Amino acid sequence: MSDIEVTSVCEEGYTTESEIDGEWSLVVDALSEDGPSPNQVLAADYASCYIPALRVAADQTGYDDIGHVEVEVEADLDEDDDLESIAFTVKTEAALGEDAQEIVELGEDICHVHSALTESLHADISIEDDAF
Repeated sequence: MSDIEVTSVCEEGYTTESEIDGEWSLVVDALSEDGPSPNQVLAADYASCYIPALRVAADQTGYDDIGHVEVEVEADLDEDDDLESIAFTVKTEAALGEDAQEIVELGEDICHVHSALTESLHADISIEDDAF
């Protein structure tokens, strides 16, 4: 048995419904009419993976709780609608001071989506600590 099992079905058009590990459903539409596009899902997935990775990185650096964390994602597409670049602006409630960049980089090392993407699509990450 695999660690992750997904069944994706498209009856017609460009909308695909995926059943993930028998527990969750996800609708993705290449035209962004019935759901987010695959590129939109990837951008959201990347941020959703990076936030807990950042929390673990902060914990490993000595911060028990960094409070509210928000990631604003900007992604650019090329003329073929392929992802060309991704940038994150990360805002944390906690003041991380001189540790901020170390925590960002450790978060990159921990994030599974970051590891799965080609280096040219790794997010360009800026952090604004003590933001809330």
